[in-house]
Amino acid sequence: MPAATVQELGQWVADARARTLGLIADLDDAQLVGPRLAIVNPLGWESGHIGWFQEKWVLRHALGRAPLEASGDALYDSSAIPHDTRWELPLPSRAETLAYLATVRDQVLAALAGPISDELRYFVTLSVFHEDMHDEAFLYTRQTHGWPGPKTGNSPLERGIPRSGPASSGDVELGGGTFELGAQPTEAFVFDNEKWAHPVELAPFAIARAPVSEREFARFVDERGYERREWWSEEGWRWRTEARALHPIYWRQVGASWQRRAFDQWLELDPRRAIVHVNHFEAEAYCRFAKRRLPTEAEWERAAKAGVLDGRGQAWEWTASRFSPYPGFVPDPYKEYSMPWFQTHYVLRGSAFGTQPRLVRDTWRNFYLPDRRDVLAGLRTCAR
Repeated sequence: MPAATVQELGQWVADARARTLGLIADLDDAQLVGPRLAIVNPLGWESGHIGWFQEKWVLRHALGRAPLEASGDALYDSSAIPHDTRWELPLPSRAETLAYLATVRDQVLAALAGPISDELRYFVTLSVFHEDMHDEAFLYTRQTHGWPGPKTGNSPLERGIPRSGPASSGDVELGGGTFELGAQPTEAFVFDNEKWAHPVELAPFAIARAPVSEREFARFVDERGYERREWWSEEGWRWRTEARALHPIYWRQVGASWQRRAFDQWLELDPRRAIVHVNHFEAEAYCRFAKRRLPTEAEWERAAKAGVLDGRGQAWEWTASRFSPYPGFVPDPYKEYSMPWFQTHYVLRGSAFGTQPRLVRDTWRNFYLPDRRDVLAGLRTCAR
């Protein structure tokens, strides 16, 4: 991805902030707090955190300015504030939070009015991408709570409603050999966990052209896939039993057919739309049922760079790979982005319908714990 121009950076800053505000504009003050759950943040806190992150890394770190708010670190530093306490913090009012977001944005835009250093360019880009990722998480929160889809535009991405998927089917076979996994130093911006490209050996493999669809996953459910121990790993079966899961989390059975909940609406399954909101355990179990397997992240990246994957962008796709550092890993200044999550999380690749396109590249590694079902995550399979 080529480096953004100064003008493009300014457009990104304004665009990201407009989307953040649009994703909360229709919510009342009680919804900005919301129920206390382990998989979401209170959106009033998360909105302030977005502004704080941008202020910290752009205005304070790159430009050396004094804090705008004396209590900012105590309220919004996600690395220091335990998740469960975020509902109890003495947060500013809605109006004060919105004013803070506007002030930070305007000061960043003013800093981009003239020539900028490479350091400023890096941290502005980091702050925008950080905001884009939180904006996608806002969609997860609205879905988790069953609130209406956001009304911030007319595109499927802005409404958070995915298009129907591709009609492609079957596998594509790719040869083995040495493959360079990871980002090249010539990239304008990458995260630390993508650094750097290094050789890995791949055996020949066959990967599905399209992600697993809702109809395909419904067959797994209808054949009592959640009740049959032989299709689950030991850890997966433990999760399934404790969660009492019998189908994907946002599905319900109506007569002989299934429906899925999209925000506050119940919709019929689309035979071509990619399955979303399944976790790593569910993805593994489906693969065993289908006599398939999950791709490794190296296989996924190899196929992506070959241009053979249809349906990208409908859902994040689980891989078989644990999230781990590449050889010679060195954390970037935002040290908390990757290091705390190595080995405990699994890698997802691609993007989802709520992902900002400027984030998407073949080497980008997303990562979540294997039990997370709120994520816009599905799967693509490989032949055994």
